Amino acid sequence: MPSLTEFNTAGADDVRPALTACLAVPRWVDAVLAGRPYATRSALLAAADIPLSSGETRAAMAAHPRIGEKPKGSGTEADWSRSEQSGVDNADEFAAANAQYEAKFGHVYLVCASGRSGEELLKILRSRLDNDPATELAVAGRELVKIAELRLAKAVTE
Repeated sequence: MPSLTEFNTAGADDVRPALTACLAVPRWVDAVLAGRPYATRSALLAAADIPLSSGETRAAMAAHPRIGEKPKGSGTEADWSRSEQSGVDNADEFAAANAQYEAKFGHVYLVCASGRSGEELLKILRSRLDNDPATELAVAGRELVKIAELRLAKAVTE
């Protein structure tokens, strides 16, 4: 994990993979890179709060496992997902709720799971079933940005 100074001074091609692991949205990665140098880690995290378009949200969702399913594979992004979902212990309930959600919206349920219990995440999923598809896609985009900010905080040390 690079320090903020290393992040600020590294070549863009050296930093791009770590940012892409935080959020696989090229425009987001480019904007965070373009804002360098950052005076503080807080400034970096604030700069990462960039709204996503519907298309960006849909594309980025493809990189995320379903809540309640342990991520497959290895690497930084899979490790982060496993850690973020560590509180989920009701996989059977999630399987049914995820199926209902995906049938309605056509994409995976996406939520910033870090620090939340499985029960809380399931309650949020069920409440979001009341959303219309456009509203839900916007909510999922905001959740993606929250996840990216948490991952960026792990990726860049003070």
